Amino acid sequence: MSPSPRTHTLSDFDFELPELLIAQHPAPERSGSRLLDGRALPPTDRIFRELPQQLAPGDLLVFNDTRVVKARVFGEKASGGKLELLIERVLTGNEVVAHMKVSKKPLPGATVHMAGGKAAGGFDATLLARWPDADGPLFRFALHGPAGETPWELMERHGHLPLPPYIERQQNADHDPHESEDSERYQTVFARTPGAVAAPTAALHFDDAVLAALAARGVERASVTLHVGAGTFQPVKTESLAEHRMHSEWYEVPLATLAALERCRARGGRVVAVGTTTVRTLESWARSGQTTGETDIFITPGFAFQVVDLLVTNFHLPKSTLMMLVSAFAGYEHVMQLYRHAIAQRYRFFSYGDSMLLERTR
Repeated sequence: MSPSPRTHTLSDFDFELPELLIAQHPAPERSGSRLLDGRALPPTDRIFRELPQQLAPGDLLVFNDTRVVKARVFGEKASGGKLELLIERVLTGNEVVAHMKVSKKPLPGATVHMAGGKAAGGFDATLLARWPDADGPLFRFALHGPAGETPWELMERHGHLPLPPYIERQQNADHDPHESEDSERYQTVFARTPGAVAAPTAALHFDDAVLAALAARGVERASVTLHVGAGTFQPVKTESLAEHRMHSEWYEVPLATLAALERCRARGGRVVAVGTTTVRTLESWARSGQTTGETDIFITPGFAFQVVDLLVTNFHLPKSTLMMLVSAFAGYEHVMQLYRHAIAQRYRFFSYGDSMLLERTR
């Protein structure tokens, strides 16, 4: 009689990470970052530009083509109290949904003044309600800027790139010396569809030389879109994983990508997902049959993968849903051994950090 599968709890995904391993800046060159080849144990230490040689002709690499928007905007309440909005998504018309950081939250109906307010060349925002419901964690606002300016244009003109909370340098940034570096490097070279508040960070390592080497090797490319939300940085807080309420994100799988997946399967190639957001998109489509919509898929050990064979991913936060996803994909004990190796070898962690290559456990 085979043993019943282990039930994992939150504590299983905790680990000690020396603070100095949290990357505060990108590597000097995108593809010069390190790549931990974790398909087998012991793992192999590589440089990212070696990735094409690890793949086979006929494999299909799938990217998330989302584009990070300047979603962090600073302002103040009518009383003068400071306020920060992180605009998570644009709804219809002039309405948006945002996280709000403020000492005392204004009431629905209140108007706050962003980037100096409309009178001073910025814009105003009227709080309508919580979102998605009366107890929701986010807030729905109507934005009022110059006539005809869309929320996208207001963010582009007045907003700042929303770097992750663990990048501790000055971020509110009218005088941030790193803002031009971040605006280039916290964006993939193929970012196309605006809407994310966080980058699909595994794809930050790809540059034109690596893409050319992949094409020369006969590796096909396709893309999906998932607009990464700020919830990606939220640690799970319930010891029982079943009690965690997963955040929802919008995704799309284009028809051209469905055709590429079909061709890949027909020729016996492997589907290589670049990043956990690509995994969540492809596996959401496989489960629901929906090529576009909302997903709150929560992938934990025991999950039955249907699409992805290999995964390129960065190193993730302790107790995060992403740690749970990679453990589901490559095996819990296997992933924890890789993390111990990465810490011992001083790999760089999180968004601007190094990456690893994983194979789905059978």
